[in-house]
Amino acid sequence: MQPIPLPAYPQTLPEWLAHCERLHPVSIDMGLERVQRVAHRLDLRFDCPVITVAGTNGKGSTCAMLEAIYDEAGYRTGLYTSPHLVHFEERCRIHRAPMSAADLLPAFAEVETARLGQVGDDGGGEISLSYFEFTTLAILRTLSRAGLDVVILEVGLGGRFDAVNIIDPDCAIITCIALDHVAILGPDREAIAYEKAGIMRTGRPVVVSDPAVPQSVLDRATEVGADLWRIGMDFHFSGDKQQWGWATHPSRGGRRYSGMAYPALRGANQLVNAAGALAAIETLRARLPVTAQAVRNGLALVELPGRFQIVPGQPVLVLDVAHNPHSVAALTENLDAMGFYPTTHAVFGAMADKDLPAMLERVAPLIDVWHLTDLPTPRAATAESIRDALAAGMHGRGRVGGCHPDPMVALQAAVAEADPADRIVVFGSFFTVGGVLHSGIPRLAAKHLGT
Repeated sequence: MQPIPLPAYPQTLPEWLAHCERLHPVSIDMGLERVQRVAHRLDLRFDCPVITVAGTNGKGSTCAMLEAIYDEAGYRTGLYTSPHLVHFEERCRIHRAPMSAADLLPAFAEVETARLGQVGDDGGGEISLSYFEFTTLAILRTLSRAGLDVVILEVGLGGRFDAVNIIDPDCAIITCIALDHVAILGPDREAIAYEKAGIMRTGRPVVVSDPAVPQSVLDRATEVGADLWRIGMDFHFSGDKQQWGWATHPSRGGRRYSGMAYPALRGANQLVNAAGALAAIETLRARLPVTAQAVRNGLALVELPGRFQIVPGQPVLVLDVAHNPHSVAALTENLDAMGFYPTTHAVFGAMADKDLPAMLERVAPLIDVWHLTDLPTPRAATAESIRDALAAGMHGRGRVGGCHPDPMVALQAAVAEADPADRIVVFGSFFTVGGVLHSGIPRLAAKHLGT
């Protein structure tokens, strides 16, 4: 009897991603057992320091700063971050450049072979993986073979049961913690922080850059015997309108950077993220020495689309992936600091599981005209439901200018209505900002924004 031939593997990245979406019955399945088994079959490991970053807000910015500083110090960096804004390849960066689709394909095939049980000696058969688990393994495999000096991994959701947590970090970072994904991670900051604290490892440093650190983080650090670095205790920062400085406590070596220019990423909240990144660099200094000039250059040159990103022109355009009450509060503070604009137009779309009333209440006093948009995912709130939430709360002084089928149509409507001296802010979700960027901000800017 002839063996049944195996189906041919996908040949392109879009085909692989479509394949990954079909494999598992649910999109989010917290737990590490399945992904650990496949990683074991792959013999997945890293031969360089690994930094893992968890938190509710500030993860992406912290990762980008680490990447930029280590790159300026001459190290070959690898970065895994999620989600992407426009192209999947953004999730895997080597030497500050996204990997090409072609370079990712071999790892997808390796993961599939391991998932089907065709390699390894665990005696098991096929293992079901979610889209996130499969793609995470493929990117980790790609990074593990790239000859890197340092790897930076951003946690996707939570920490304890996130697929990234199969890798033992040499340093963990926990950024600001706020209410988000409460149905999965827990109903309050303490419960959510406990999940984030799952990335800690015994005897290894964990940097906590949340100024109001939850007790569950402190308890977990004590429980596992992690080396806890707290902002305001083990390291701190200060600044004025021109410059800022950072220092560690004398018990942590007393290193100091003073008279630094502000990071290239805009927003007052970025100093907290930068302080945490510098603390992590300090914990690994014996293995990865970094000069003061590399720190200054890295912070000056760091880039991260969609984080209070300002597209110049008339009217000015602000892009921000703020998607929960805490990050929307930071966006509101940053918008308020921009100065006077006659009218502020918002292009807004969000997930249905977010705390929409709290998000809208935070920013609504600054918004004059709302352009609400549907998003291309079943998880999203409809534009009409957001309109109803605005009406029910009577938030702010703004009016609804329209409900639109996608973010770019909403932006075009806002541009058509705005005067040159106005500003437009696009926010609420990665899908909202990504939908605008995917459709071509440069073309729109050249045609409508006076650039």
